[in-house]
Amino acid sequence: MPDLSMQKRLAAEILGVGVSRIWIDPSHIEDVAAAITREEVKRLVKEGIIRVKPSHSPSRERWRIRHEARKKGRRRSYGRRKGPATARKDPKEEWMARVRKIRRYLRYLRDHGVIDRRTYRKLYLWAKGGMFPTFASLQRWLEEHGYKTRA
Repeated sequence: MPDLSMQKRLAAEILGVGVSRIWIDPSHIEDVAAAITREEVKRLVKEGIIRVKPSHSPSRERWRIRHEARKKGRRRSYGRRKGPATARKDPKEEWMARVRKIRRYLRYLRDHGVIDRRTYRKLYLWAKGGMFPTFASLQRWLEEHGYKTRA
């Protein structure tokens, strides 16, 4: 079998791709071996004897399988984790979600006449200061202080 490395290199330069993506028709190897100028290689490209192989990106199948497993809770144990807990779960995002929920609930209580404006303001500021670590702790405080929040 003749050495076609020069022809492949010329074709790669002409077509603007890497040498590994050049395909030569096996039934026309003698014609390609005879082509030693750029013009001859261009003619072979035009005839379709020399072509460019399609580019391939990395397969995502393995990623899909892993992703499905992680949705089920697999591959998430301590041995898989890197970095601190705050790298996986942002404390600020947690705080924002908690405070927004508490504030929404306080607005609801004020609008429905369960608490007055003064109590609303006091509890709002307490929530801002972090007095209620959870939504349940706010509900507990309200029940302990005689506010009927549940039917």
